[in-house]
Amino acid sequence: MRIAVTGSIATDHLMVFPGRFADQLLPEQLAHVSLSFLVDRLEVRRGGVAANIAFGLGGFGMSPLLVGAVGTDFAEYAVWLKEHGVDTAGVRVSAERQTARFLCITDDDANQIAAFYAGAMTEAYDIDLRALFTGTERPGLVLISPDDPSAMLRHTAECRELVVPFAADPSQQLARLDGGQVRDLVSGATWLFTNEYEAALLRERTGWSRDEVLAAVGTWVTTLGEKGVQVERAGAPPLVVPAVPGTETADPTGVGDAFRAGFLAAVSHRAPLESAARLGCALASVALGAVGSQSYDSDLAQLAGIVERTYGPGAAGPLASVLGELS
Repeated sequence: MRIAVTGSIATDHLMVFPGRFADQLLPEQLAHVSLSFLVDRLEVRRGGVAANIAFGLGGFGMSPLLVGAVGTDFAEYAVWLKEHGVDTAGVRVSAERQTARFLCITDDDANQIAAFYAGAMTEAYDIDLRALFTGTERPGLVLISPDDPSAMLRHTAECRELVVPFAADPSQQLARLDGGQVRDLVSGATWLFTNEYEAALLRERTGWSRDEVLAAVGTWVTTLGEKGVQVERAGAPPLVVPAVPGTETADPTGVGDAFRAGFLAAVSHRAPLESAARLGCALASVALGAVGSQSYDSDLAQLAGIVERTYGPGAAGPLASVLGELS
């Protein structure tokens, strides 16, 4: 099954602060915060949620279609993505704005403070999925990941119009969306992706209970950090899959994107939900050990080994269709 990934494409500026943010925050002064963090390291990396997920899918040989808006400074990045199995035919190049920028500081507790400059991403609304999805190029699933909010709403509506299954991953944009917009983005989604905090924020924004969210989507996948992932469906008990233990943290940026790539690669090959979550956790552990969202190698033998060591002998068997004979 071919997957189209819509959303942000950006350059990441990743910094490391040798301390704890919490130690710098004075409770009695939170209304007047004025802080500057002296960082030890700066890494400039390729990023953006949609590009990160497409990169991960490309590592499984899936030729995902990347859909997003960039600036004229994207040429070198485009070559990189193509070399890693990503189809960039759905990328719009702005003549006026630069590619989006993500600036992030990570402390010793892996907490992050970030800012995002949208740049060319504000033109993502002008991308018409109906013009892209023609003939044999029609995808089996569209992932709507964080993007310009108007683009997210437009592309979700186009998926419904085209009767193309879609996955909702509102993520960071939940802070910018109102309740009606969030309900519109997730209703009817085959898959809904959140992390633990976003799950609570989504319920607050929509005014829905957990059961009402599950009634609106097919499957709700919530990443839980070091606790793993929870997969929920209406009428079924939650499935909790533990994370890969003992993973060294080099950089948490893009780890959730790697999980989504591994999970979607598995379900696109009709792997069971538990196995898909295990592959997602395995790829996330590899991404966690690399600095930058697209700095890891999708070594299928390595992933099969991680799954077997973490979840037991034979655990990679149901993933044979995505990992090949290596499992």
